[in-house]
Amino acid sequence: MSRIVEKYLEYIVAIIIGIITRNIWIAIAILCLGLLLRLTIFKGRSSNQGNLNPQNILEGGYNPTDFELNLLSLCALIIKANGTKPTQKELDYVRYKFVSLYGKEKANEIFRAFNQIKHAEVPITRICLYIRARTNYEARLSIIHFLFDIASLDGRIKENEMALLERINKNLNISQSDFESVKAMFRQEKDDDYTILGINKDASDAEVKKAYRDMVKRYHPDRIETDDVAIRKGAEEKFKRIQEAYESIQRQRGFQ
Repeated sequence: MSRIVEKYLEYIVAIIIGIITRNIWIAIAILCLGLLLRLTIFKGRSSNQGNLNPQNILEGGYNPTDFELNLLSLCALIIKANGTKPTQKELDYVRYKFVSLYGKEKANEIFRAFNQIKHAEVPITRICLYIRARTNYEARLSIIHFLFDIASLDGRIKENEMALLERINKNLNISQSDFESVKAMFRQEKDDDYTILGINKDASDAEVKKAYRDMVKRYHPDRIETDDVAIRKGAEEKFKRIQEAYESIQRQRGFQ
């Protein structure tokens, strides 16, 4: 009931004043003034929500309100997964990725905000819930690809890093088969091309072609419902790797 009153407050007030004064023009003026005031407040709130807000601390730990800050927090967790201090190479690479994606000015703003909260306890579940509420499945899969890229900087993904990636994957509600597909993109093993397409090596040519068509339909970058450049870049790189895997199998088997 209170929500209804709040939503139509201007109309209710205008009607009451119109009845009391018996003057419809006064009622209309009050209504217009109320709607104008609500619009001004709404714009002010929207403007505030557009700025990075590192001070948003809720019960249970850190709860960032900006997508880029969430993504940077996950990157920080990945490079600290082994319990050792991140190397300068790792820090520089993460900064390079953000500058190349968001531009120097926006990236600096993100890092300034992150520096204010980087020592706070970051609950992975809350970050992932935030991301899940704002992205579709394909976009979240691109985030996993982006994090794999960060983890593989030194040429291999360590055990603790993989365990953390699996935990993030679970919290982002990505299927295990899709996770294995992304994982295969960062390995150099014999049958990885098949794993990327989600099939076994003994699949028939027809099954290989079908798997590729299904991958194209599901994970084409145009299906990513986001304006975030990091997610879109991850989707493009993942799609490119899917094409490369299919072309590799084509060459091995000699079919078109």
